[in-house]
Amino acid sequence: MTAINLGMPAAPPAPIAPRRQTRQIMVGSVPVGGGAPISVQSMTTTLTSDVNATLQQIAELTASGCQIVRVAVPSQDDVEALPAIAKKSPIPVIADIHFQPKYVFAAIDAGCAAVRVNPGNIRQFDDKVKEIAAAASAAGVPIRIGVNAGSLDKRLLEKYGKATPEALVESALWECSLFEEHGFRDIKISVKHNDPIVMIKAYRLLAQKCDYPLHLGVTEAGPAFQGTVKSAVAFGSLLADGIGDTIRVSLSAPPVEEIKVGTAILESLGLKERGLEIVSCPSCGRAQVDVYTLAEQVTAALEGFPAPLRVAVMGCVVNGPGEAREADLGVASGNGKGQIFVKGQVIKTVPESMIVETLVEEAMKIAEELGIDPLGEPASPLVTVH
Repeated sequence: MTAINLGMPAAPPAPIAPRRQTRQIMVGSVPVGGGAPISVQSMTTTLTSDVNATLQQIAELTASGCQIVRVAVPSQDDVEALPAIAKKSPIPVIADIHFQPKYVFAAIDAGCAAVRVNPGNIRQFDDKVKEIAAAASAAGVPIRIGVNAGSLDKRLLEKYGKATPEALVESALWECSLFEEHGFRDIKISVKHNDPIVMIKAYRLLAQKCDYPLHLGVTEAGPAFQGTVKSAVAFGSLLADGIGDTIRVSLSAPPVEEIKVGTAILESLGLKERGLEIVSCPSCGRAQVDVYTLAEQVTAALEGFPAPLRVAVMGCVVNGPGEAREADLGVASGNGKGQIFVKGQVIKTVPESMIVETLVEEAMKIAEELGIDPLGEPASPLVTVH
């Protein structure tokens, strides 16, 4: 068969907008803000007091690409587990503190990489800021001031009537000012709301009023489908404006799913080097193959592929050639056959039953050409900002 050269794009697309300039903090070994790559994080769902279960979940999150992990610390038993977790975790651990200011000091002493505090529900928090700032500064531990719509300070609820963008921002900046009075600025901020519109407005307002790095999140986003949509809309809007330095997708789903969604959002915006990407058509009356099943089979066969790879799975030859220009590898199917293309060139036609097998074989060749062991364990994804 004569190869058909369909051409390849000359360069990746330019970023949508320049990143917002912020100060930089270090969460353990991970830089946040100041032009550093946007990091993806999640939170464990285990009892923190169960050290083994928590470390096992952290290991699973790390393998999925999580770069920072947060653990809940609601009890003294959880506090006592922190030193072992912080020491043995392969990624930086943030202690999530509510209600008890004494746990903030305990988390710092335990070696946690950072501490998240929710000023709205920590009793007498403002009175403890001087001591917290001193302890955090001495240990080199940054503080995340995490304001949530559901736990906003009563004074601000009375002033604004509800958790408006202005109320969320005022709460966060007020707490920052208390730390600033004591010379502490190793801070990042989040202003989360379950409504993406309110959340977007709050972060845009906050971005105008300070240079602290921002942690993006839609709180209580919901089950996997709803939460994914909400997070993609909110994060996409803000990141497209250059706003956001680290993200957590909050889903009523296993934490690993949060990492998958967060990673996909960054990859879609060109803010993270893509891994495996399946480009598949939605199917239509022209399709002469079960595109849904074929796309799922290809995804499953290439899961964990250790190199960036864009694979196009097309149900007919109408869009197949066009997708070939953008894909590393792909197939246009019809009449019981599949036309396989690699790097913009049609290389062979195979029976439908051999499409998945052939795509895997060609993917392995691409990995070998890149000097990557196709059978090796996939490395943690490299984050790049274009």
